[in-house]
Amino acid sequence: MSSFVGGLLRGIGLPQEAAARLSGPRPPLPARLPVSDLARDAVGAFALAAEAARDAATGKSHARPPERAEPVGLDPIRIAVSFRSDQLGRLDGQSPPVWAPLSGFFPAADGWVRTHANYPWHAAALRAVLGLGPDAGGDAVAAAIAERGARELEDAVFRAGGLAVAVHEPDAWAAQRGAPTAPIRVDRAGRARAVLGADPERPLDGVRVLDLTRVIAGPVATRALAGLGADVLRVDSPVRPEPLWQWLDTGRGKRSSLLDLEDRADRSRFAELLAEADVVVTGARPGALARFGLEPEQIAESRPGTVTARVRAWAPGGDWGERRGFDSLVQAASGIAAVESADRENPGKLPAQALDHSGGALLAAGITALLAERNAGAVEVTLESIGRALLAAGAAASTGAAASSGAGSIEPELISAVGGFVPEAAPSLWGALGIVGEAYLPSWQSDPGPWAGSAFGEDPPRWR
Repeated sequence: MSSFVGGLLRGIGLPQEAAARLSGPRPPLPARLPVSDLARDAVGAFALAAEAARDAATGKSHARPPERAEPVGLDPIRIAVSFRSDQLGRLDGQSPPVWAPLSGFFPAADGWVRTHANYPWHAAALRAVLGLGPDAGGDAVAAAIAERGARELEDAVFRAGGLAVAVHEPDAWAAQRGAPTAPIRVDRAGRARAVLGADPERPLDGVRVLDLTRVIAGPVATRALAGLGADVLRVDSPVRPEPLWQWLDTGRGKRSSLLDLEDRADRSRFAELLAEADVVVTGARPGALARFGLEPEQIAESRPGTVTARVRAWAPGGDWGERRGFDSLVQAASGIAAVESADRENPGKLPAQALDHSGGALLAAGITALLAERNAGAVEVTLESIGRALLAAGAAASTGAAASSGAGSIEPELISAVGGFVPEAAPSLWGALGIVGEAYLPSWQSDPGPWAGSAFGEDPPRWR
């Protein structure tokens, strides 16, 4: 394992010597930064937590020391394919429409700006700041951004409820943000309400997970919990639906309902769900859910014994601590886009939404580790901190202090295998659907096969 894994296991509270159990080559995710190491180690952390949950569920928690436990194999192709699910999935043979026309890099008057406008309300905020009409397309947006300063625009778009960041160099971002925080933090707080089942293939059977996340990191985490047998119920607002492809990509094993917390009846029904939840996972920016009593600290106070988990884009503190954000924006702001640039003029990007997928694996690892210990507590994963750890590892590699995992060090046959990968399609409500699987499939589980789940939001809002 690389230099990532020790810090990740330490943050989760798993024994660092357990890293010796992990085996498998780097996944083919070629980049200038060691993203392959990050992906393998984040998934490895979840794999070790899953093994701990299985041992706890079957009464083997203290049967043998970690160094004498069975090896845990990681499949490099499975990891790479899962991390690139948005690029490799197919619906009726077609690639999904992952990025909206107003999402991307745009040259500003004094640099570059990265926008994220996949949700209609974020696109509307961007157009409003630029003084454009509701039907303005990419060309009009590009022309308007070209006349604005990058830093001025990022502030204006945030204040309007949208998403845009200036592209920074790593040193400039580090100077602005100060010392980095840990990618994952797990705080333990007494006995958990949850009781694990005894099914060795489904160690989280009986655990109720209330999923209040969207996009990638949070849904990837809760999908992993569902894969271990948890009853995962995702709840969204009916006025802000998730794009279809996001649900198809990350909804395997879950159910989903629509409840409007502004509506008295829906809020009452939601309160009933919350009262019976063992785990609550959120992905909204800090403070956004406070008026509903759904910030992790509020849940911990009102529902002792609950495991709370949150994925946040930016580390606490400063002007950025409570901002909205997604993987692509963190890559741009933190300096990853500058490092991954092919010509040092146009911004680049990682070969996958690797901060999101690694963050999802870590969030699931932290939750699973607490459940395996039968502990309550709080798990928090920060995408910015993952990105800064990746940049630090890349800087170390460039000086010879660590081995590079860039494109030149990855076996060509692995790259070729993923490049030509197309998931097997199966009938679904929407057509022939080909969705890639989890990044980690335990040796003690059978492959779940194709998913043809229910329509988004159409499951009843109740636990099984």
